[in-house]
Amino acid sequence: MQAMVLHQPGPIDHSPLHLEDVTLPLPRPGEVRLQVNCCAVCHTDLHITEGELKLPKLPLIPGHQIVGRVEALGKETHLLKIGDRVGIPWLHSTCGHCIYCRRGLENLCEQARFTGFHEDGGYAEYTTAREDFAFPIPESFSDQSAAPLLCAGVIGYRSYRLTDATSGSHLGLYGFGASAHLVLQIARYEGCQVSVFTRAQSHRDLAQKLGAAWTGSAEDSPPDPLDAAIIFAPAGPLVPLALKRLRKAGVLALAGITMSPIPQLDYSLLYDERVLRSVANSTRQDVREFLDLAAKVPVHTEIQIFDLPQANQALQSLKHSQIQAAAVLKIH
Repeated sequence: MQAMVLHQPGPIDHSPLHLEDVTLPLPRPGEVRLQVNCCAVCHTDLHITEGELKLPKLPLIPGHQIVGRVEALGKETHLLKIGDRVGIPWLHSTCGHCIYCRRGLENLCEQARFTGFHEDGGYAEYTTAREDFAFPIPESFSDQSAAPLLCAGVIGYRSYRLTDATSGSHLGLYGFGASAHLVLQIARYEGCQVSVFTRAQSHRDLAQKLGAAWTGSAEDSPPDPLDAAIIFAPAGPLVPLALKRLRKAGVLALAGITMSPIPQLDYSLLYDERVLRSVANSTRQDVREFLDLAAKVPVHTEIQIFDLPQANQALQSLKHSQIQAAAVLKIH
């Protein structure tokens, strides 16, 4: 089979991913093999490819927003059958018995393994996955429109839930890409007023089209203070700017897997019971809840399609803010 393989991390503008013929993976007990139809491109893939995250294995096939069909079953499988269409997200497996798994926080599992990081992912014609970490895709979504839901959507959903925003809340979104454009639609559906902070005029235009009440830059002030906010951009200097916009007891969630250093904060920015929290990975329950809600809204995904050999180009466009919302690799 063909796959885009990372042998050594490096600047994405140097195209470190290489199209190669690799061995077809065999499903282990409890796993299935998928024919990959498409895989969305994530900022985490960019961090992995450029070496901003310490990699547990090389060579590596990235990709963790996978939509495909089951085409082979490993031993001890009983949940899925040949031909089922499923989605594979970032969380590949957990131990099931550590303190975090027992508390319903499997996203923090001490032994968690991640797709396209510990295990080869979806920048390939075929991949394997644990069947209990694979999710049916609602019929209303095409393969390509569903792919960004599996990380951009799910992480955005978990971030949104952790802000405690409810109907009538004023929610701020810092950075407007794949994740934020999905959260905006969920928040509007649930009755929130949404303000979007982003530099690109094209992103502001899309935000307004999707129902944002106000758009501007991170340095600007919306007409009203925020009750909650999410930072999607991996830029630490946004943290004090966002805290300045929060009402008392407001919550600021940091949705990225990595972030540049956060500047020293004056305590007054956190006083009055404001909350600053990170968001780490997601649980299987997050995936189930979000896919159900996304179908109910229904969420519309703005996508730009690339072929598998164009994975470097897709990541380059992502890094340079040339993707309107979400990039998707079309494979089968």
